[in-house]
Amino acid sequence: MTDRPIRLFGDPVLKSVSAPIEQVDGRIRSLVEDLVDSVRLPGRAGVAASQIGVALRAFSYNVDGEVGYLLNPEILERSGEPVKIDEGCLSVPGLWFPTPRYPKVTARGTDLDGNEIVIEGERLMAQALQHECDHLDGMLYIDRLDKPERREAMKQIRESDWF
Repeated sequence: MTDRPIRLFGDPVLKSVSAPIEQVDGRIRSLVEDLVDSVRLPGRAGVAASQIGVALRAFSYNVDGEVGYLLNPEILERSGEPVKIDEGCLSVPGLWFPTPRYPKVTARGTDLDGNEIVIEGERLMAQALQHECDHLDGMLYIDRLDKPERREAMKQIRESDWF
């Protein structure tokens, strides 16, 4: 099992747009194994490749006992009106803020064999799909907060012992 260290707020890879995966080789297979191993730890709903220092479009998820991954994921459809849901992030440890998220999402990506995977998610799965796709676009959940909440998040980050 390879649980890779999580990159924290301030690391430039977290603000970088991740590159598409062009070809699946041993390096990509190893990346997926590391992502899946990393997301299996308690309290983790998703881990994006950028969070372990790899700027490629891949993430793993662990929601309601379902563990999986997507390569080159994209959100196909968002349903309903965005609702503020308490959200945290492994890259911004210890902080939780109400973040606007769509209640239902459909995402598409591929597996290691190039097969298309479509995931329809509600509640936590919808939130995880949006959160991890944001990571791959160089966005953290705190970037989606209202101004007063973002100001408070930045204050708490500056005062944290990990920053």
